[in-house]
Amino acid sequence: MNPCSAFKGLYSSFLLAFSVTIIMGLIATSQTNLSSEAHPAAAYILIWVAIIWLTMVEGGQASLVGLAPVNSELYRDSHPIAYKCTSITNKGDNLDRYLLGRQLMVVIVVFCVNMSGGPLGNADLWGFPSWVSGIFLQSGLAMILFTCNVGQLNTQVNASLCMLDYINNYFALLTLWVAMAIEFSGLLHSSYLVQMLVAFLAGKKIESNEEPRNFLQNVFFYTRCFASLAILIGCFAVTLEALFAGKTTMWEGVPSYVAVIVFFILMSVVGMLEGMQIAFFAVAKLPESERGSSVWAMKTCNLLFSGQGNNLPGFMIGRQLCVVSCMFFVARVTSVSIPEGESNIFNVSDGLQRLFDTGLLGALITTICGSISWQLAASAFPLAFLSNPITYVLLRLCLLLESSGLCAAAWLIAAVHKKISGFQRDEVYIGTAEERAKGDMRDNTKHVPVGPGHMTKLPGFVDNAPKSLQKLLRKDPEVQSYINSLYNQVESQERTIVPTEEPIQEETQEEIDAEKKATEESSTFCGFGY
Repeated sequence: MNPCSAFKGLYSSFLLAFSVTIIMGLIATSQTNLSSEAHPAAAYILIWVAIIWLTMVEGGQASLVGLAPVNSELYRDSHPIAYKCTSITNKGDNLDRYLLGRQLMVVIVVFCVNMSGGPLGNADLWGFPSWVSGIFLQSGLAMILFTCNVGQLNTQVNASLCMLDYINNYFALLTLWVAMAIEFSGLLHSSYLVQMLVAFLAGKKIESNEEPRNFLQNVFFYTRCFASLAILIGCFAVTLEALFAGKTTMWEGVPSYVAVIVFFILMSVVGMLEGMQIAFFAVAKLPESERGSSVWAMKTCNLLFSGQGNNLPGFMIGRQLCVVSCMFFVARVTSVSIPEGESNIFNVSDGLQRLFDTGLLGALITTICGSISWQLAASAFPLAFLSNPITYVLLRLCLLLESSGLCAAAWLIAAVHKKISGFQRDEVYIGTAEERAKGDMRDNTKHVPVGPGHMTKLPGFVDNAPKSLQKLLRKDPEVQSYINSLYNQVESQERTIVPTEEPIQEETQEEIDAEKKATEESSTFCGFGY
């Protein structure tokens, strides 16, 4: 580990420890939203349950998506619960359904963390100077560092490398069933209307692993779609009414029209960040000549794929910080709070008003309009995202946040978690992709639908390609073009590609040392010995 990385890890760990301490202190002194209205114990329980569940929601996604192409018989006996999980997600279109339900789970959990640990507007803890309170409390930095480092990034580190061990427990299975139940409820079914619109605009058919729905199934499906659309419209109506009436947890003194503008700007930023990750991975496999001809598309691609390729995973880390920051602000802007003595929203009953006060309405709006819709649009029109100057600006911002090292503590947490849990890399149990192919257990991507109208299955942060192949791809553009063409053929399921076995030229010791140094200095999910 170089001195710069060590310093980032040290100061990030200090900031995280300080952030956790002051959040717990705010709850103890009843200066958070939930602890001020209920007993602090309720806030303590909710915030830690939410954070721990968030670790499984984030890690479960990385594991289930990463294991989708792997033959499940390889780990049926060694990891029986992981086998149960993948048996569910690999059936029909269940992986898409899981990803849809999981998206709402993430937003709800973040809203719960904000409800239980978010400071009140006049919070003042332990006589801290006003500038410290402003940075860590009022700006939400403490909550952002806590959520990103503890609840999201560290779990993605382990889950991207130890997928089998990570989901081989009943907690993972429960989380999977909850996500599937959310999708089945129909709350998010208006997303399928967006899916159909996107596929129509792209001029492509939505691929499915299931038989066409019969009449009764169509009735049930479209009933939920239009019911979800009606609920979404109702959520917007309540939220906008609360914003214009000044009945949210928005900071005092902010005019109502400014609150509405901020709400839509934050939603758009979240949507852009969600769509950007899809667009970036979509164009990563395209030749440079096909990555768009606009000035902004070329500037974005030159920045994204420059150097040793570290900017793409660097963007993913910085993006996590941006998305969580925006979600906390959206939660504050959209959470309904009726001042004492004033009437309920639309004069509804107290019971319904309590439902409005939970923040569920804002979570639903954020999930459908600020996340899923943008991802679906980006899957169909990735080049349109690249040609947007806002994309370039946000990419620069995300890379700046990642380079700051604010999330470097996640690697330390991941290392400790891995040691305690005894996680081992998946290769220990099922071998590498090349070894599986030699044993007639070749990975199969045919049951993983991709393209317009589908929630994109993002690859992990670990590049499993052999080092010799990575070097060859960088040196010879023709080889890169050929590999891209093979990938496209697999993705479109036109034919099966059977690789030929060729002897690989052994690398010199100098090349091995250079690659080892580059790996240690990489900013991907390989920190602290990973």
